[in-house]
Amino acid sequence: MIKQDKGIKLGDNIKGIYGFEGTAKISRPLVGMKIPAGFPSPAQDYIEDSLDLNEFLVPRPSSTYFVRVDGDSMIDAGVFSGDILIVDRSLEAVNNKVVIAVIDSELTVKRLKIDNDRYFLVPDNKDYPAVEVEEWMNMTIWGVATYVIHKL
Repeated sequence: MIKQDKGIKLGDNIKGIYGFEGTAKISRPLVGMKIPAGFPSPAQDYIEDSLDLNEFLVPRPSSTYFVRVDGDSMIDAGVFSGDILIVDRSLEAVNNKVVIAVIDSELTVKRLKIDNDRYFLVPDNKDYPAVEVEEWMNMTIWGVATYVIHKL
């Protein structure tokens, strides 16, 4: 985690950052069965429980932020321009996680790849190059993306 830095700027693919205010419960019925994505099965009319989206999507409210994405460098990960990422700043950034990184005071969203003590920020779009994090670079992991929200 990094300390709050007023010098951080939104990068080319970050449109905005929003804090989480979990004051209202958003509880909806949860159907107690898995829905097949193939052929339909006979309907089962029962509700298993209620699901509070705050509890499901934001287990650590004090370290959770919403980040609006701008650009197409992560489309192969299912992250599109205008989507909202739920980012947890308390999680450890490990290999293959989608992270929000600060490079030279600018935020960006990329996949973290670690290979033999070498770190790479890799876009999930073949049209963009990966960036190897060199020792001379000023790079910090700001948070780890846990969910993406977008319209179908």
